[in-house]
Amino acid sequence: MDRWKDYLEDNGSDYLDELCDFLRIPSISSLPEHADDVRRAADWVADRLKVAGIEAVQVLPTDGHPVVYGQWLHAPGGPTILIYGHFDTQPVDPIDLWSHPPFEPVIKDNRIYARGASDDKGNMLAPILAVEAMLKSRGKLPVNVKFFFEGQEEIGSPDLPDFISSQRELLACDLILSADGGQWEKDQPALVIGRRGLCALQIDLKSAAGDVHSGTYGGTFLNPIHALARLIDSMRSSDGQILVDGFYDDVVELSDAARDQIAQVPYDEKEYMRKLGLKQLCGEPGYSTYERAWIRPTLDVNGIWGGFQGEGIKTVIPSEAHAKITCRLVPDQKPDKIVELISAHIEKHIPAGTTAAVNKLAGTADPYVIPFDHPGNQAAHATLKELYGKEPYITRMGGTIPVSGIFLQFLKAHMVNFAFGLNDENIHAPDEFYRIGSFKRSLEAYGMMLERLGS
Repeated sequence: MDRWKDYLEDNGSDYLDELCDFLRIPSISSLPEHADDVRRAADWVADRLKVAGIEAVQVLPTDGHPVVYGQWLHAPGGPTILIYGHFDTQPVDPIDLWSHPPFEPVIKDNRIYARGASDDKGNMLAPILAVEAMLKSRGKLPVNVKFFFEGQEEIGSPDLPDFISSQRELLACDLILSADGGQWEKDQPALVIGRRGLCALQIDLKSAAGDVHSGTYGGTFLNPIHALARLIDSMRSSDGQILVDGFYDDVVELSDAARDQIAQVPYDEKEYMRKLGLKQLCGEPGYSTYERAWIRPTLDVNGIWGGFQGEGIKTVIPSEAHAKITCRLVPDQKPDKIVELISAHIEKHIPAGTTAAVNKLAGTADPYVIPFDHPGNQAAHATLKELYGKEPYITRMGGTIPVSGIFLQFLKAHMVNFAFGLNDENIHAPDEFYRIGSFKRSLEAYGMMLERLGS
């Protein structure tokens, strides 16, 4: 066994304790009251990089939550690999559905339960520890390494375009490895070669000047909640096709070869529905379930509200109704253009007697695809095959990592998914957990990947 693997084995218990310490920091980036906790998590990461032997470690400010940078650049002639992850977490609501306090880690059944365990603290800690093992046992790394960890991924990385654009020299690299993401199953690897982009908006629809008595005024003007429901319904057909003019104009259709790659990923429709508690699936005609989830754009209502929502009844017609909408985007759709198209649709279809304002929300991201034959992909494919003893599935993901496209735009470097969370680990939900077996596997995986990239 390589000496760095021995080092990982010898320190495995300590590493798990450190992960628990990290998880105790409630670094919720979306809640202003936790801004100091996000900064505390950044300081924790910076201190851990220094312990690992990383140099030039800095906590760098942005206009929002900070980022952490560090480097080890003593492999002359070798490639420079930037390793990415995030130390912020989602909120914990609804708190009453947690079996344990979300920021008090619990180890049970070879799992560690806590908010951020899988997304992304367990995953992003792994490359730090793998690099430490190599440096402590060998005194050197097979490649040059830079670390870039952020504290605002869960709110869409709004400050990173300006930050990365201004720090191109500091962050310059040949390849990026993302410690945010996952594998297919516990014993089945996957090589993720694409992610959908994102845009978000809010509709504020108004009718009367104020709420009114439904007995006195009911039936004399259009209820704004009814109007909003009608407006939203005009955006999609009953079979899931989006009816906003121009929405599909820039969509790049996948080649037959790319669709064949997706078709080779095993799919059990009954099991898919069982996991979701569904009796029927629906979606855009002409595409499989995985194609709809990975390579086709969406328009979804994430929330709708207005009027009285307390216990019992209140005989009122509200003056306003609101909805939040997000769209998952595919190459070559642009977030700003899609928001403009939806705004034009709303203006065209707004029910008479009402007015609507459309506000673009933070959290936009361009779609991202890395060529399957990219050298970074090929290294990841070979490493995963060696690690798991089987061929990785070639997949895409419907979710978004905003920084993927930002790195490509400003650093001209592609990002390879190299993380080990799994879909069933309740990320963004109560009782989030990370498998301890996956945590241990990720430590070895990063050592193997860096060796392969160095050779």
